[in-house]
Parts: sequence; C-alpha cells; structure tokens
Amino acid sequence: MSKKTKKVRITKGEKLLYVTATLCLVFTLVLKIFCGAGVSHLSMSIEKMNYDINSQTKKNESLTMKVNELTSFDKVREVVEDMGLAYNNENIIVVNR
Repeated sequence: MSKKTKKVRITKGEKLLYVTATLCLVFTLVLKIFCGAGVSHLSMSIEKMNYDINSQTKKNESLTMKVNELTSFDKVREVVEDMGLAYNNENIIVVNR
C-alpha cells in the first residue's frame, strides 16, 4: 500500500502576504525601540531641567534673603556707625514702588 502525499503549494499572493506581514512586524518593532529611546531621552532632559530650575530657585531665594538682610535698617545703622557717620532718622525717605 502506498500513501499519496499531497504537496502544499504556496501561491505568489500568499508569499507576498507573508513577506509583507513579516516586514510590518519588523518595522513595528524597530519603530517601537526608536520611539522608546526618544521618549526616554526626552524624559531625562526634562528631569535635568527640573533639577536646574530647582537649584536656581534655591539660589534666588538665598540671594533674596541676603539682600533683605543687608538692606534692613539695623544693618544700615551698623554700616553708618562703622563708617563714623551719624545716623539721622529724620533724613531717611521711604520710596514705595
């Protein structure tokens, strides 16, 4: 007894369909990798900018406190006395912004 084997034939249309599906899968994977890398790079840049902004904000607050301290009336009086001048409260004019 001999068994008959059938040959499975793949048509040109099926080959084209398989090749196209494989190319689409590879393209999708490559695109996902590159987009993920781009998003990660962008996220790292944002975090670095946030850190820089926070550092600058702290510096600004520190400098503002220092300016307020140096412009206080007690400090002005101390500087005037160190320079040997008389502190006359009547000659002080307050300018409002």
